[in-house]
Amino acid sequence: MTRGLAFLFAVAGGAAVGNLYWAQPLLDFIAKDLHASTATAGWLVTATQLGYAAGILLVVPLGDVRDRRRLVPVMMLCSAVALLLCALAPSFGILLVAITLLGVTTVAGQLLAPLAGDLADDDNRGSVVGTVVSGILTGILVSRTVSGLIAGAAGWRTVYVVAAGAATLFAALLYRAIPSLPPKTRMPYPALIASVGTVVRRERTVRWTLALGATAFAAFTMFWTSLTFLLSAPPFSYSVTEIGLFGLVGVTGALAAQRAGRLHDRGLSLPATGIAWALALAAFILAAFARHSVALVVVVIILLDIAVQGVNLLNQSRMFAVSDEARSRLNTAFVTSNFLGGAVGSAAASALWAAGGWTAMTVAGMVLCCLALVVWALGRRGPLVVPGSG
Repeated sequence: MTRGLAFLFAVAGGAAVGNLYWAQPLLDFIAKDLHASTATAGWLVTATQLGYAAGILLVVPLGDVRDRRRLVPVMMLCSAVALLLCALAPSFGILLVAITLLGVTTVAGQLLAPLAGDLADDDNRGSVVGTVVSGILTGILVSRTVSGLIAGAAGWRTVYVVAAGAATLFAALLYRAIPSLPPKTRMPYPALIASVGTVVRRERTVRWTLALGATAFAAFTMFWTSLTFLLSAPPFSYSVTEIGLFGLVGVTGALAAQRAGRLHDRGLSLPATGIAWALALAAFILAAFARHSVALVVVVIILLDIAVQGVNLLNQSRMFAVSDEARSRLNTAFVTSNFLGGAVGSAAASALWAAGGWTAMTVAGMVLCCLALVVWALGRRGPLVVPGSG
């Protein structure tokens, strides 16, 4: 695993997972164009994440039984087709179907992360995985900015056309760059999917990590979906382009969180996870006072992104240390759980906004963080004998 290959994995993974978030800063824009309410448009984010969870569950396990040099580019080309369907959707209903298909097919980044773990040495696996996962998470944030800028200049449909072109380009680059590796195991497809549940039931560390990951993504997507509603309404009334620029603030957190992989390599995964959750709680407390202050919103974004993305990197590195023969299946369980949590967070954001606006969202975020800290504390009471756990 060279630095150049790790960088390519990070950029390509970020571009792939960015497909899930093109719509997030465009909800008002799309709602007006397709004659839907803003609350209804919020279901686009939820549908994408549900589709993504299905794609992770049904496709990513194939990474343990197929040559990923072919599998990864094929999935990127499938996502390019889905992106074009989104660009051409004539109605909200058709867009909802197309964007769900996009979620199902845009799983290349989660095939690349366990592949990076396979190619890395034991001594630097956390750092390598941290680089790739940090790229994926940065893609989540940058996608909002890019989406807002392109939509402001050329309309929301152009966003999906440009993304389709990028997916095609990365499919070609990855086909040339990924080494051909023999499958790590052989089994029928139904048994392969069933084995995901087997490893979850067998490993206490996996179950504990899944609970923390799902909670983190629920809080993360709940915040960002609500932030779109907040910034598009008075007193801010920002345009779609201006809302997209807030994604750049989160990149600072993503870059800082990259160091979490090194903490795993040093055996500090568990204490660092607890500190990250405490930071997330502080971010939501501060968010309660940020309703009318752009400066406070920026500070909250930075703190929350450092916390949540740090938790994500530590969780994924810890999962990959459980088994070297089932990393794709472990990643399947991890990401499926995360994005089911993310879908719940997005749906909760719409309901919370209708019920109590920004205040309701911040209170819900505090509750989730406190719940996660309880799970973390209880998990530490038993032995978690995984390299890097601390």
